Amino acid sequence: MNIRSLTRGDGVVIGAAVLLFIASFLPLYSAAGYSDAPNAWENLDTGLGVYMGGVIGAALIVVSRCLPQPLKLVGLDLGAVGVAFTVLVAWIQFWALVDVPSGISASSGLILGFLAALVLAGAAVASPLVPPLQAALVPAPKPAAPQPYGAQPPGGYGYPGAPGAGAPQQPSYGTPPQQAQAAQPFGQPAPVPAGDFSPFWFAVPVARPLFAEDGSPAPIAELAPGTWYLAVEQRGPALVAQTQDGRRGVLQDTSGIQRG
Repeated sequence: MNIRSLTRGDGVVIGAAVLLFIASFLPLYSAAGYSDAPNAWENLDTGLGVYMGGVIGAALIVVSRCLPQPLKLVGLDLGAVGVAFTVLVAWIQFWALVDVPSGISASSGLILGFLAALVLAGAAVASPLVPPLQAALVPAPKPAAPQPYGAQPPGGYGYPGAPGAGAPQQPSYGTPPQQAQAAQPFGQPAPVPAGDFSPFWFAVPVARPLFAEDGSPAPIAELAPGTWYLAVEQRGPALVAQTQDGRRGVLQDTSGIQRG
């Protein structure tokens, strides 16, 4: 699981779920002269079925976002099931707030529960659609300081191909394209730079698919935020990137990438 895949929208979902959980312990109704007001846990259908239903929906959304590959639940995408949970809970909370029995009034547990459920459902639905909510919740770490001319980058976190690990050594910062080609191991075709292109490290702001170089529509891998990848070639607006395990593919969406 990669928490760097979480977006700002996921952060709102998590915050709203925490508020919904807190609201479940507050009194739902109030009445004059009556002090022992029940909370959501007085009835399990309300506590587990409504309030915890929203928390479970938020957990499904967050877990789905952190997984490297989409997970199915009874043939349905895990994240989509979580969104459906949050929308249903907001709908139930709305009618519970509207249909308060006569003689009593809504109290903090019901009001806060509705507001939290409304924010939770709104963030779950809007996260894939609103660009500001798609930004990474945890920013990618900054790259290491530039290496001296001709030196190899350290084999630390995020750098694929650490020396001695069985992966090809990558060109260092500032290495000309001609030397970058010479660094390729025997039997592996060296990339042909277009124009004055030089290989460089980069990180993506959000998880993005990497497609095969033959143009097939199915992604071969997913680039995750917080990890540095090597761009070995440029094809128009797209980049040919290499993953830590040596696979190469085309990154079609290069908007907002962070260069090392």
